[in-house]
Amino acid sequence: MTNLNQPPQSKPAIRSILVALMLAIFLGALDQTIVAVSIPAISAQFKDVSQLAWVISGYMVAMTVAVPIYGKLGDLYGRRRLMLFGMGLFTLASLFCGLAQSMEQLVLARIIQGIGAGGMISVSQAIIGDIIPPRERGRYQGYFSGMYAIASVAGPVLGGFMTEYLSWRWVFLINLPLGLAAWWISYRTLVGLPVPQRKPIIDYLGTVLMIVGLTSLLLSITFIGQGHSWRDSQVLGLLVAAIIALGLFVWHERRTLEPLLPMHLFANRSAVLCWCTIFFTSFQAISLIVLMPLRYQSITGAGADSAAMHLLPLAMGLPMGAYFAGRMTSVTGYYKPMILAGAVLMPLAIFGMAFSPPSAQVLSGVFMLFAGIAAGMQFPTSLVGAQNSVQQHDIGVATSTTNLFRSLGGAVGVALMSALLLALLHDSLLAPAAGQAMLGEGSSGNVLLDSLNAVQGPALASLRTELLQTFRHLLIISAVISLLGLSAAIAMPNQVLRGREDKAQ
Repeated sequence: MTNLNQPPQSKPAIRSILVALMLAIFLGALDQTIVAVSIPAISAQFKDVSQLAWVISGYMVAMTVAVPIYGKLGDLYGRRRLMLFGMGLFTLASLFCGLAQSMEQLVLARIIQGIGAGGMISVSQAIIGDIIPPRERGRYQGYFSGMYAIASVAGPVLGGFMTEYLSWRWVFLINLPLGLAAWWISYRTLVGLPVPQRKPIIDYLGTVLMIVGLTSLLLSITFIGQGHSWRDSQVLGLLVAAIIALGLFVWHERRTLEPLLPMHLFANRSAVLCWCTIFFTSFQAISLIVLMPLRYQSITGAGADSAAMHLLPLAMGLPMGAYFAGRMTSVTGYYKPMILAGAVLMPLAIFGMAFSPPSAQVLSGVFMLFAGIAAGMQFPTSLVGAQNSVQQHDIGVATSTTNLFRSLGGAVGVALMSALLLALLHDSLLAPAAGQAMLGEGSSGNVLLDSLNAVQGPALASLRTELLQTFRHLLIISAVISLLGLSAAIAMPNQVLRGREDKAQ
């Protein structure tokens, strides 16, 4: 691949590009969390709960499926036009969300919004691969992880404020000025990005097979996390469709001239182990973000606002770990030591959380901070490691595949941990409530909490003691699962990052 223009290398140009990319990352990540607190208000207006879960799940599924498609199209057509398209689609869909007059319209607009967000997040990180040498990327990817952390904290706060004092529609309309500003900055600053000089060949069949396979897989995972049995006919049908479609996708990709996801990347040991690491890191981080507030509320009886503050150490640890790992990676030129350190710290932190009750806020907060630092140390370095392991013309695909494994890890983590929580509660006194609780991503578990609030006296204390033990067992299982991520980090080759002088075209 050759370029019409050299990527901008001056510090002012790079700073301008970073502003646009960080704003795009922030917007895409913000809409994963800002909507959850407005769900009751949306339900009250439309008086329709049958499709309520898909206001969040539709966005997440669409974003995850879109990520690898954007990665390949960016390699074929150039990332500037893909970035502008994703931002424009996200901003336009936000307007449609704010103007929706029915639940069906809102869910459809959220799916379109997720498709746009997938482009913003995936292409933003691939652009860093175009303009920053591998040895310096850890520092910049650390800034992006900081955006994720800020969005995870700012989302519920902004969403609650706007829903309470303005309207739930402003949760979406706030994206209009921010999205337009990001689009204009990107339009002005991304003019020097590499432009492919070959005729693009689109893998249409592979695209369709991947969309069908990933969508079916994610929907089945979502249903399992919401309490459906994996033996349910709907879940089984989706799993069978996913296996068939993804099997055909792999078969097709090995034979097509311009594959959407080149299979030779999966023969790259270093890249595959980076993807495994980020899968299990996201598994732990997202499941903890979803389940720890529920643990705190159900055991202490605190409100949602206190539960959000309880999560603050975890959110603070993410940018701390990302910044430290990024700086150390740039200084040493090696990414494995930071990944390995985070992978060792993660199970230790989760074990500590398991044996520190929520009422011991300082001790519990310390372990949550360590868990955030552990995740932060692995997210940007795993991405940098995957980018460093492939050729420059595969940067977009490698980046989008990394983001795909990150999204899949979060979805599988929430679904598996929620299903395990329901199973652990099956024989308890809370079984009737737990069987109805919707513990999927974006759900608050209100049925379970309401059932606790209806109990008084000694029975309530007994139930909370039982819940403390249940969540302890759940966290121990989570810590054991995190050892799989540690195994991937140990097996990872200790490769040196390409330096500043390496401008492979």
